[in-house]
Amino acid sequence: MMKKKVVSLDKADIKAFLGPGSQFEGKLSFDEMVRLDGRFIGEIRSSDSLVVGDSAEIEGEIHVGCLILSGSFKGNIVASQKVELLEPARVEGVIETPLLKMEEKVIFNGEIRMTGTPKKEPVENK
Repeated sequence: MMKKKVVSLDKADIKAFLGPGSQFEGKLSFDEMVRLDGRFIGEIRSSDSLVVGDSAEIEGEIHVGCLILSGSFKGNIVASQKVELLEPARVEGVIETPLLKMEEKVIFNGEIRMTGTPKKEPVENK
């Protein structure tokens, strides 16, 4: 019996959600955490986190701070902080990130470009 992988993210932190069975084509930009579980074709841009659920199918370009992916992706990924590929992720394309974490049984066909240390967000002095 297989256990379902739980991503340790508080639902209150997720500000937008594209559910299973939903489809969207175009450009998506956001300032806070977003979760995609449906089908998306196009470009995604954010300095924050994108969570891609295991039922999601994404094709295009992703430019984010942090990507947590357990669905299907075809295209190019640029993440300034890190990329986490969780089972049962299927990725075809190029990943550019300073930090990559990949679980066993993830299917990856493509190229990985390690870009050095993660870029930290500026800390405000109070």
